[in-house]
Amino acid sequence: MIYRDILDRAAKVAPYLRFDQDPYMVISEGRLFWMVDGYTTTNMVPYSQPIRGLGNYIRNSVKVVVDAYNGSMEFYINDPSDPLIRAYAALFPKLYKPLDLMPADLRSHLRYPQDLFTMQAKMYTVYHMTDPQIFYNKEDLWAVPKKNLGQGEADMEPYYTVMKLPGAKGSEVGGSKEEFLLTLPFTPSKRDNMAALMAARSDGSDYGKIVVYTMPKQKLVYGPRQIDARIDQNAEISEQLTLWGQRGSTVIRGSLLAIPIEGSLLYVEPLYLAAEAGSLPELRRVVVSYGNQMVMEETLEKALETLFGGGTGIKTDASPQAARAPVDAGRTVAELAKLAQEHYTRAVEAQRQGNWARYGEELKQLEQLLKRMTTNRKEM
Repeated sequence: MIYRDILDRAAKVAPYLRFDQDPYMVISEGRLFWMVDGYTTTNMVPYSQPIRGLGNYIRNSVKVVVDAYNGSMEFYINDPSDPLIRAYAALFPKLYKPLDLMPADLRSHLRYPQDLFTMQAKMYTVYHMTDPQIFYNKEDLWAVPKKNLGQGEADMEPYYTVMKLPGAKGSEVGGSKEEFLLTLPFTPSKRDNMAALMAARSDGSDYGKIVVYTMPKQKLVYGPRQIDARIDQNAEISEQLTLWGQRGSTVIRGSLLAIPIEGSLLYVEPLYLAAEAGSLPELRRVVVSYGNQMVMEETLEKALETLFGGGTGIKTDASPQAARAPVDAGRTVAELAKLAQEHYTRAVEAQRQGNWARYGEELKQLEQLLKRMTTNRKEM
């Protein structure tokens, strides 16, 4: 009754553990539960790179399930190979349970923790270099890209998404199904193009497996900061953003969504406007970038129609296109753009509700529509 904060409750029971700062709620058998990731840490491991304020050893060894109604807690051992959690379990035998005893429906909601992934990603920017000479000279350092927040920059945070991993035939990754992934791009330390993409898997027996896709160095793949820079460098878009910022309002740049399309990436970034008085942010524009082209419109539907169908609007580096050319058994580009807008809106709503199955399906439908539109543009 006293300690109602989820992290406070878990810390009162196991003060020797560290807990992820992003607990999440799930629905299981009609009831609400909070899921919290617990870490064992120490600074006593020899020859290990330390992290300030943390130590040089961390394992996601505990999963805590908190009943959102009555506050009861269950502690499950997620990594039985960890010697620290084995020692704690020996000290408190009635507290910890094997992960196999967690109900199957709750186990299906386990996700790779964001805090741990962030630390692993920052370490990997250096330790991905396996050649001793290259490592010694730091010739191939990576960095976590910066994200424009409208009022300054900050390191891009890992984000959860539902997508199908690409993979060669016979590979352990890639397949016909979408997966729940935690992803983060990398850029070279002194450049802003995309160098690699790291993804942590969370589904079934693949839980905890991390894959990294490196981009070909001979091909330019825009990174998040370059997309933001292209938005700022566009005269029409920049003028509009400056105009909004002078009227007692603040422009908020939403999450940058990267959608693989025909061997390339299509970027979608929403722009919100919030009054200084503290009103709720309102979606005002959507910026879409594909290849060397970029458009900004009031909705995703209009942006896609302008980009692929020759509509009017703020458009850069574009060549004239035939307006509303018929595609897909009679559907026009305008009709496909309208359908894409509907799937995007439903995907955003599903993400807010935590309905990741629906979110993945809506993104899949959106990707298929975008592929049809890009194919039609090439045929024209």
